[in-house]
Amino acid sequence: MSKVELKPAVAEPLVNLVVVDYAGIARGRGVPRRAFDESHGIKTCGWVPANMSLTTFDIIADPNPWGSRGDLRLVPDNRARYACWPSQAATPLDIVMCDITELDGAPWICCPRNFLKSALADFKAETGCDFIATFEQEFKVLGAEWEAASSFGLSALRRADPFGSEVVAALEQAGIPIEMFVAEYGRDQFELTTPPSEGVAAADRAVVIREVVREIARHKGWRASFVPKAEVAGVGNGVHVHFSFVGPKGEPAAYDANGLGRMSALAASFAAGVLRHLPALIALTAASPVSGLRLKPHNWSSSYTWLGEKDREATLRICPTVTMGGKDPAKQYNLEFRAADATASPHLVLGVLIRAGLEGIRARLPAPPIFSGDPDALAPSERENAGLRRLPDTLEGALECLAADHVVRGWFAAEALETYTGMKRMELKLAEGLSGDALCQRYAGVY
Repeated sequence: MSKVELKPAVAEPLVNLVVVDYAGIARGRGVPRRAFDESHGIKTCGWVPANMSLTTFDIIADPNPWGSRGDLRLVPDNRARYACWPSQAATPLDIVMCDITELDGAPWICCPRNFLKSALADFKAETGCDFIATFEQEFKVLGAEWEAASSFGLSALRRADPFGSEVVAALEQAGIPIEMFVAEYGRDQFELTTPPSEGVAAADRAVVIREVVREIARHKGWRASFVPKAEVAGVGNGVHVHFSFVGPKGEPAAYDANGLGRMSALAASFAAGVLRHLPALIALTAASPVSGLRLKPHNWSSSYTWLGEKDREATLRICPTVTMGGKDPAKQYNLEFRAADATASPHLVLGVLIRAGLEGIRARLPAPPIFSGDPDALAPSERENAGLRRLPDTLEGALECLAADHVVRGWFAAEALETYTGMKRMELKLAEGLSGDALCQRYAGVY
């Protein structure tokens, strides 16, 4: 037998083919980068329908529509490839966002990314406008053992140095520009903001940001968690979706200086549609047993079907514009949806938001009232007149609202809805016996 001479193997970088499932978790396959880059045609890989029934706790919901049957493909979108090399990592973090398709390439009915693409196409066809968005994302660093620092303080940023700088550098290397890296109100809490982009890219970027932040924290021996609540009494982590519309000539289409709240007729009807279906949307945008701990009154979060102007208690907020230096408010104008968190797929969040807005546009709903004040201080009849309905504050309540809203249910194929609700009800069963901080900590370990 001839002697074989071996040298230490050099780490082979992987390209990660990624999807975000109904539980809001990035899953996928890793393939050698050389094989991916040198492949002719589209480099796809296999996937399994029952994977979409995986719960937060990595147990497949039982029952589910799929069982052990069926095969799918992950089809990478090379326009959505995000690669960076964090300074302490042995290999690059190379992510390509994928669509889930049938074997013939047809979109699979449960693919969240395709759900968003379809909603965007309908929005464009019916309004002539493009939908642009960005996700503000808050997270908490666990295990860093920093000394206490002031909320929003320079000291809170500097004690973490160079964490923030490394995150920004990695994301910009991946092609994601960053506006701000902020030390937030909560202990060891931060927020990242990015400029707006077209709808699918906005959701893709939200996914990549989470994974890059987690990657850099992990190499420092910490955990970065985007969980809605890491402890019951602590400050929550939200995902705030800012959105606006751009007309066929690139003109701002959500702004009208003479409209209520400066909303164009299109934006006003869109907002009315979101508010009409908002209780059911919660089951899809803030979709865990810990999500309701954040959606409470007087929490600078979301608690009612409330359109507000410059009010961070409102669920749908008209954001401020700056006119100093002659800046054009029309180009800045946007609305902010505040009832989302990282337990939901960003693609599903954006998709249902667009679908709800389209319902308002089709019905030509009038502008909803803009409310300012404390809904809890009003009599029930006054809340009703102001269009203020309490949002569900439990996952059980949100699923009941979803079951009662036949319009929202109609956006999904029957098997997709069965998959989603079955997975969520299984998640509730698996979470039984956990409550309070123990429940928050269990979710913090996942998200």
